[in-house]
Amino acid sequence: MTAKDPREIIDRSAMTTAQFFVVILTVLLNAMDGFDILSISFASPGIAKEWGVAPAALGVVLSMELIGMGIGSVFLGGLADKIGRRPTLLACLVVMIGGMLGATTSTGPVVLSAWRLITGLGIGGMLACTNAVVAEFSNSRWRSLCISFMVIGYPLGGGFGGLYASALIAKYDWRSVFYLGAIATAILLPLTALLIPESVPWLARKQPENALAKINHSLSKLKLETVPALPAVPPNEKKKSLSDIFSPALLAITVTVTLAYFLHILSFYFLLKWSPKIIADMGFAPSSTGRVLSLANFGGAAGGALFGLLISRIGLKRLTIITMVVNAFAIAAFGRSPHDLTILTWLAVIAGFFGNAAISGMYSIVAHAFPTHVRATGTGFVVGMGRSGAVLSPMLAGLLLQEKVELPTIALVMCAGSMLAAIVLSFLNLNPEKPVAAQETKSAAGLAPSRA
Repeated sequence: MTAKDPREIIDRSAMTTAQFFVVILTVLLNAMDGFDILSISFASPGIAKEWGVAPAALGVVLSMELIGMGIGSVFLGGLADKIGRRPTLLACLVVMIGGMLGATTSTGPVVLSAWRLITGLGIGGMLACTNAVVAEFSNSRWRSLCISFMVIGYPLGGGFGGLYASALIAKYDWRSVFYLGAIATAILLPLTALLIPESVPWLARKQPENALAKINHSLSKLKLETVPALPAVPPNEKKKSLSDIFSPALLAITVTVTLAYFLHILSFYFLLKWSPKIIADMGFAPSSTGRVLSLANFGGAAGGALFGLLISRIGLKRLTIITMVVNAFAIAAFGRSPHDLTILTWLAVIAGFFGNAAISGMYSIVAHAFPTHVRATGTGFVVGMGRSGAVLSPMLAGLLLQEKVELPTIALVMCAGSMLAAIVLSFLNLNPEKPVAAQETKSAAGLAPSRA
């Protein structure tokens, strides 16, 4: 690349205030993802009481937005690589607002499930897109840390949202949670339109009509040096397609990362989806169950932040494996805890801390693994297919609860996912012999291979 390549300018220049604002906004967007997807957990005790929903049926309702997320991640992630990051982000926000408002009109579990499916479509596309945005708007020095901070928005949204949700549910009913989510998401829509321009790496590779003017507009918005001409796009670069995530160069990474993410998510969503109902069934007030989930999410935010700071010292793959193993032990301990709210809270916080730290690791691994032209597609595929673990998690736990399986046994079954994910991840090679893809990944993502 030449010195005037706009991607080099972003990689090598110091982070500007405008770039930090983009990262902060992605944290807030991810926070809304966190609140939206956990809103059904906060509302689940009230839903079960109002409609008399059995545990297995409630598990299906809890899973519907996760099914939507899987679909949205795969298809909207690919859309972001086709039409751009910015329009995809804005469209996902509109879908999320509509889904949250629609949920307030529900008169039964079937209608509610449909609206949660729609909300999940927006959430899934947002997850795929924000990872690409952070990777492409931050410089090489701060990229890994910025991705980790983007990921902590998810538990922060669940944590702060849970505090407000608990108060709203105590005063009104479960529908108030969805009103809160719709209003907060609507506030972020104009901020996203104002602060996030189109991705420079995406424009430099895709080169749509008026690409140079659009690149310089984005660089100007970011307060960076503009360029006099478009970078050259090699002929073989133009032949690349979204299906390259299944090419010989990337297939092993795609399969390994997807399977590891699936298995970890299978464990991760057990407490996120079922801890309010489990704790409520122990005889504690519904408001206190929301507080436990909120604190678990704050633990997750702390875990994600610390993970970002420790990557350079321990290594990305090794640190991710360690956090997965500790998360598995924390879930197993939660299942064997006495009916003591303080102990249950601390175990939930520990599980949230290490569980979300591992999620942060997986997103950083994805940013390492996929080059620009398939970064959102690769992220979307990993998240979308991996999130089927999130779909299965509440359903499996709901069936076990309905069959009167003891909680310690359920927790032992559910924690196995993270342990198996750690084993699968140990086989991952973050720098395989793929000369073209490896060089593009390093230059486009600005990341040196992580220590295994």
